[in-house]
Amino acid sequence: MSTEELIIYGFTFLVCLGIVFYYVYRGSKRSKEVQKKVAQAKEDGRFEPVSLHPYIDLNTCIGSGACVTACPEQDILGLIDGQATVINASSCIGHGACFHACPVDAISLRIGTEKRGVDLPHVKPSYETNINGIYIAGELGGMGLIKNSAEQGVQAVENIARIRPERRSDEYDLLIIGAGPAGIAAALTAKSKGLKFKIVDQDSLGGTVFTFPRSKVVMTKPMNLPLYGKLKLVNTSKEELLIIWNDALGRNEIEVEEHCEIDQIIPEGAYNFKVIAKNEKVFRAKQVLIAIGRRGTPRKLNIPGEQSIKVAYRLLEPETIEGEKIVIVGGGDSAVESAMLLMDHNEVHLSYRKEKFGRIKTQNRTNLDAAVDAGKIKLLLGSNLKEIRKEDIVYTDAQGEECSLLNDRVYIFAGGELPVSFLQKAGIEVDKKFGKIVKKH
Repeated sequence: MSTEELIIYGFTFLVCLGIVFYYVYRGSKRSKEVQKKVAQAKEDGRFEPVSLHPYIDLNTCIGSGACVTACPEQDILGLIDGQATVINASSCIGHGACFHACPVDAISLRIGTEKRGVDLPHVKPSYETNINGIYIAGELGGMGLIKNSAEQGVQAVENIARIRPERRSDEYDLLIIGAGPAGIAAALTAKSKGLKFKIVDQDSLGGTVFTFPRSKVVMTKPMNLPLYGKLKLVNTSKEELLIIWNDALGRNEIEVEEHCEIDQIIPEGAYNFKVIAKNEKVFRAKQVLIAIGRRGTPRKLNIPGEQSIKVAYRLLEPETIEGEKIVIVGGGDSAVESAMLLMDHNEVHLSYRKEKFGRIKTQNRTNLDAAVDAGKIKLLLGSNLKEIRKEDIVYTDAQGEECSLLNDRVYIFAGGELPVSFLQKAGIEVDKKFGKIVKKH
């Protein structure tokens, strides 16, 4: 081998060695950054998931990073020593982008962990419960996010349509309870299948989505609606989505019976149900699809004055509220987002019983920090409301001292109660699930 060849080979070897060294160094540096983020998430209480979340099989993961790139949220996933890891699991909203992006099927979507169980109704892969003829789709079954819930509504009705027990003229083939994403998609599918059906909701069209503030972004991914087509909108607000749903239902002559809260589902033999509403209206149906949210009824603080007219559990039209002293109670995304929607034209205090926010999205945390620094939101961390009075509120601060604060309006975002008793009265089994796989390849 000539001297020139040796020089070329030597130079090539050094270049390759340099490239390898660079990537190893960069990977090591990024691993340390992710390790710090994981440590911080554990300290802040954001490492443990609270709902649907990705579970990574480290025996399968090849560290491609596709899941990290695919996730539209910030710092949910990262890479440590060439393998994926969860960072801020409590901020995951369960859209499943990581699950679909993984090239080696190393990710499954689960609900609950080995330590923290989540109450879930018994639901088969067909979305049928342990009671033949009663199905559950959407958030109640553990699958949040609008797109996922709508897909489940479609799939559930496709299974329901395969079973068509003979009915009388006063019966429905299907009663759909809930006019949210799963219920609307289910109604459109039922129409396409030629089923005689009815859709009811305890509130209004949109279900849980209806309770969001008007301008809140509620959908970030395209989705298909039966008999309507593909919705290609991105960063769609609640108001825009409700307009689309109204249009889709209107075109297909589907009416939602609003303000009709179902009290009880009574099985009267195989595929034969008597459904009673709280207004005493009675429906008879061969099959029932429950497409309500997990929140059920709002969780209350059970303190004196909570029944006051100045107390609300949802914020619908923040743009109509100006010049008021407002207290918002809660430590989740709904509380933080509502505070930010009201802060420009009102005096806003955000009360949370813990010392730090541990379960909010990264962007919400960033926006909240900026709002607090600008003096637009005043935090009452470690506080607990004790009484709501006509002109003020009484609360205890982080030191346990009792304080009062002049106040015009109170919003309480303390989550909701899972409608366990409603399900159990119908005979549906509800169990606490620890790390249940909701979706896998």
